[in-house]
Amino acid sequence: MTVCDEIKTQAKEICSVKTAKKTLPITQWLPKYCCQWFQCDLIAGLTVGLTVIPQGLAYAVVAELPPQYGLYSSFMGCFIYCLFGTSKDITLGPTAIMSLMTAQFASGLSPVPHNATYALILTLMCGCIQLLMGILNLGIIVEFISYPVINGFTSAAAIIIAFGQVKHILGLQNIPRDFLQSVYYTFAKLPQTRIADLIMGIVCLILLAGLKKMKSIDWGDENEEDIPVCRKISRKFIWVIGTARNAVIVISGALIAAACISQGFDTFSVVGPLPEGLPTFQLPNFTLHNGSTTVSTAQIFSDIGIGFGVVPLLSLVETIAIGKAFARQNNYRIDANQELIAIGISNILGSFVSAYPVTGSFSRTAVNSQSGVKTPAGGIFTGCLILLALAVLTPAFYYIPQSALAAVIISAVLQMVDFKIIMKLWKVKKLDLIPLGITFLLSFALGIEYGILIGILVTLFIVLYPLARPTVKVTLRPETSRDIVILQPNQGLMFPGTEYIMEQIEGYSYEGPPKMVVIDCSHISAIDYTTIQGIEGVIGELKRKKCSVVFSCVQIQVLDVLLKADIPGFRSANTTEEAADFSTLPDEEKCINGIGHDEIDEDEENPIQPLLGNTRQNSIA
Repeated sequence: MTVCDEIKTQAKEICSVKTAKKTLPITQWLPKYCCQWFQCDLIAGLTVGLTVIPQGLAYAVVAELPPQYGLYSSFMGCFIYCLFGTSKDITLGPTAIMSLMTAQFASGLSPVPHNATYALILTLMCGCIQLLMGILNLGIIVEFISYPVINGFTSAAAIIIAFGQVKHILGLQNIPRDFLQSVYYTFAKLPQTRIADLIMGIVCLILLAGLKKMKSIDWGDENEEDIPVCRKISRKFIWVIGTARNAVIVISGALIAAACISQGFDTFSVVGPLPEGLPTFQLPNFTLHNGSTTVSTAQIFSDIGIGFGVVPLLSLVETIAIGKAFARQNNYRIDANQELIAIGISNILGSFVSAYPVTGSFSRTAVNSQSGVKTPAGGIFTGCLILLALAVLTPAFYYIPQSALAAVIISAVLQMVDFKIIMKLWKVKKLDLIPLGITFLLSFALGIEYGILIGILVTLFIVLYPLARPTVKVTLRPETSRDIVILQPNQGLMFPGTEYIMEQIEGYSYEGPPKMVVIDCSHISAIDYTTIQGIEGVIGELKRKKCSVVFSCVQIQVLDVLLKADIPGFRSANTTEEAADFSTLPDEEKCINGIGHDEIDEDEENPIQPLLGNTRQNSIA
């Protein structure tokens, strides 16, 4: 096939209907859209909107940005995900963890407090990285992060976020962002507690817990047809109030604060004035003016540093974990690479409307699913409600108490803490407690970015260690002598375990070397170049000690690689018994019953070629 033919083939594939449906999942469900789906998506979208508005305002505080940036970050993903997303349930927007990451890597590093320049640059670059990862099909990266690491990270992040809101419950000022310092200064400043904020915060927490409990009331297994209409309506009303509990609490708190302020009582710490209307659609600024000095683009990128890697990765992990959970629950599949594309485009365009990095929200996705959403179009109604709130309700946000927002955050994140897994892991696999504990503890001591990175490295070490120290079963023939030693590795011969395996082989030749070492390869399905070099050295060393080496039960793809390597003295037998028989044969017969690579004439036909077929083209070199 010529280059032109290859280009034409690729072009046809890219422009095919199959590719279009994969790139734009909306083309798969839009032709089947109906009025019933519209009704379900409308109800679910508006319900999620009532949840995301108070959460957005609250999470912006966690991100150390003015509250309106939480709403700016809430609507773009709703529209973009409808086009590119593969899950009907996922809702994109600000989350507790992404807000904490934004504070850690962006807004918290800005020399100008509460300035969004760093956050918007992080959003844009995060989106570009995610889009590139999706195009390159790198969604598989999420498979290398184990559940214990994710659990340790989310539990630590939830505790850090929750304790970070205690200062707002108490009405304290000038508390450092660092967790350990914040603990110290919070207790040190307890005498400065504002009683009104404390009462408001505690009452809001109690009401949020009560409303959440009301939402999950089990009404029994009564027949739906036998329930009176008034009872059905009352149950639905209780469910709606419980689902929209964040909005109910925030609105109630704002009304109380507004009433107090109108009477001249400045008792609550409130959000204060916010810019009215929608954000301007523009490219983020890549420089920051701080008085008479200007922070350059290079300096901003240097300050964010590792955040450009950690934030896109955690965003992917959070979204895929949520998407897979609800996909299993509702019997459909999601595409990790397509999800990366959807999140990437959402963040890229979101940076143009002053959004900080977004990802899938577990709490809002659960609300979306329980509300009966049928397609990603539910996000359109959520986005429209947020835009309406920005256009009309911004002046009312002035009166929202900081303690009420803090209560919303604490109530949302504490359910992310899961200590039950410790007992499960203790029963199932105690070794998994190590990465969980390391991730959890180091997130407090060094920061959550280092906690999860070190946790991932520890997990990879645990996974790769068996490759470096594989189990080798040893059999002697006859059992009373060391004439023939049969070694059977329990897995593939790859470079981490090459030296160990070779030491095992050579170890039986130090004192009273056997006549033959047989390597049973029945469990070996892969081999690499480093191992081939080790095999070549071992064969040469044992040959000098008058000890021969024979490989048995070699799988076709492995045998193909070994023959290509042209190892002097390499011999192979179909079974271990045939390999053991080599020791009783004259040297001139050994190359007939087995394959002695150094005895085969290059011009002769390879005796195993009919078995190999086309595996030479696909072998591991």
